[in-house]
Parts: sequence; structure tokens; C-alpha cells
Amino acid sequence: MERLWSPWRLAYVNGASGGSDSGCIFCRSDEPGRDELILIRGRVTYVILNLFPYNNGHLMVVPNRHVATLASTTGDEQAELMRLTRHAEMALTEAYTPQGINIGINLGRPAGAGIVDHLHVHLVPRWNGDTNFMTAIADTRVLPEGLAATRDRLQPIFERLARDER
Repeated sequence: MERLWSPWRLAYVNGASGGSDSGCIFCRSDEPGRDELILIRGRVTYVILNLFPYNNGHLMVVPNRHVATLASTTGDEQAELMRLTRHAEMALTEAYTPQGINIGINLGRPAGAGIVDHLHVHLVPRWNGDTNFMTAIADTRVLPEGLAATRDRLQPIFERLARDER
């Protein structure tokens, strides 16, 4: 079996297992490079690039408050989660013209949640054939665009959508 070493993921793996908000990667404002990943902030939620994306443009919409389930969110959080998820769909469609977008919430580790205690909505743009031989044979993803370029492509669209909404 071939191995592709990715030691840079260790900080993520160690941080993802925490149970309190003090160790939560979505709550820690001191996380190096975190602000560069945030595309826009709402009043009670924000949109952030996934540091370990499945595809280019993989975004997450996250409540500011450390909350684990939809059932625990307030009406304001629910409304803004949906509004920013809508904006994320619009921004991804404009910037990347994907043929589809996976939008989902994983509640609990058995459901696939990497960060169990802080609710977040994933948006992953998809294209026909985006799972190629590297994924099937080497269990490896190839992403042609770096996170800084993704941010530079998407951030102006989010800012325009927010302005247009006012």
C-alpha cells in the first residue's frame, strides 16, 4: 500500500477531537491563518473555506455560538445559516459553474462529522468526473487551486451579495 504523508493535518486531527468550545476550531479566534479563511461574517454566523477541502470551493457556514445541533439554534441563527448558505450557493455557482453542489450537515461522528460539537453546513461544488483515478486508486484528492486563490475568487462575490441585500 502506498502512503501519502500529510503531517500538516495533525493539528486538525488533534483539534477536531475536542469537546469544549475552548478547543473548538470554529470558536478559537487565535488559530493561525483562520481570518484568511473567513469569506464573510454575518451577525450570528460566518462563511469559511474548509482548510481540508474535498473540492475547490468547499465552504462551511458556521454559527458564531458553540452549538452542536440545529435543534439548539435560535431563530436568528437558523435564518442567517440559511441566508448565508443561499449566498454560498450563489457565489459558488457564479465563480465555478459547478454541475452540482453537495449541501449537508453531519450531526454526530457516525454521520460523518469531523467537528462533532459545533454545527456547520458544508457546501461542496461538484462536476461530472471530479472523482478520478487518484481518488479511486490512491485515496487522494488533487485540487488545482490554492486556498488563497479560492478566497480571492469568492470573497468579492460574497461582499457584493451582502451589499445587494441591504
